[in-house]
Amino acid sequence: MEVAEEVPDAETPDDEEPPTYPNMDLAQTVFQLEAAAPAELDGLRAQIVEVVRADKMAPYYTYLIGKYGFAADDALLAELKAANAEELAALKAALEDAEQNHGETEVLDALFGIASFHARVGDKDEAYTAFDIIVDKPKVSTGKKIDASMAKLRVALFFMDTDTARKLLRSAKKLVEDGGDWDRRNRLKVYEAVFFMIERDFKSAAELLLDGVATFTCTELCSYESFIFYAVLTNVLYLKRPELKKKIVDGPEVLGVIHLPQLDPLPILVNGLYDCEYAGFFNALVTLNTNLLKDRYIARHARYLIREYRILVYSQYLDAYKSVMLGTMANAFGVGQPFLDQELSRFIATSRLNAKIDKVGGMVITNRPDMKNAQYHTVIKKGDMLLNQIQKLARVIDV
Repeated sequence: MEVAEEVPDAETPDDEEPPTYPNMDLAQTVFQLEAAAPAELDGLRAQIVEVVRADKMAPYYTYLIGKYGFAADDALLAELKAANAEELAALKAALEDAEQNHGETEVLDALFGIASFHARVGDKDEAYTAFDIIVDKPKVSTGKKIDASMAKLRVALFFMDTDTARKLLRSAKKLVEDGGDWDRRNRLKVYEAVFFMIERDFKSAAELLLDGVATFTCTELCSYESFIFYAVLTNVLYLKRPELKKKIVDGPEVLGVIHLPQLDPLPILVNGLYDCEYAGFFNALVTLNTNLLKDRYIARHARYLIREYRILVYSQYLDAYKSVMLGTMANAFGVGQPFLDQELSRFIATSRLNAKIDKVGGMVITNRPDMKNAQYHTVIKKGDMLLNQIQKLARVIDV
């Protein structure tokens, strides 16, 4: 029986980087339209139209006109459509020539060219279809199928199509398990981490991001600076102090970029938490909130994250005391006593802080949970459930 020959990856150390379409920086700029001040809108629109013109993005220009109210330039749109039609015709001719006169490798290159074209011009549906053709094509190596899946996933993230992104992540992970190499495996972890952030699963995202700090190569999705921003932002919430010190505060990869202006105020945030400089930490949260609202992946979760950071430092501060004066705590955080009283009351009422407030004495009294007692009640509860299930099973057997 003849075995069909797979199309090889055909990668060498001298190969050029694959095209990084769609342009994720453009998606970030477009997102800023939603939160920009009126005076900034014209400048942002001009910047976006310049990229649209350079990449000949006729479908995406139509999308911008419909969703964001861009002024329709009929002459520009006609020019872009004509350029797209000419380029697509050339790509299809190259595919036809490859199918008739060349081998599977050339055919696959032509298919990637068509898919990359649709991704570049912002035609979501056509891009999805083109990448599906590659994934479904027989005799294509697992590596190339992973590349097509991740490229389609970038299109989904570009348009924030989370339903499609969720399905693509499942299929791409299966492909990686079946035969993905080290680089593709690590790059897919970044895609998955970004998706987890969009879905507000910051704990899962934190683990993946921290795992990829020393091996990051996924520049087609985000810059290394942005990756470190996400890694620090999420891991601060979950790492214990020894791990925070080792991997974030003193981590060489993090230290190499964390002091860059675009990552402000992360140094103050991280060091404020580790060194118990709570007033500095709170001041950093103000700037951080502004930065979070500008990020397309995290903006919808900005309020949640800022609240979690506040709960984190309140818990850390209170862990050192059995009781503390409310005024003393307010001074440590650089806030007013009425504000702190209101904050703590809300978090205590929702069981996020193990403490109570003595209004008469003006004190916060910690109320650490009794772990042994909690474990005892858990065992009793699970035991009751088990006995109930055994009794139901016994009645069924008797019948």
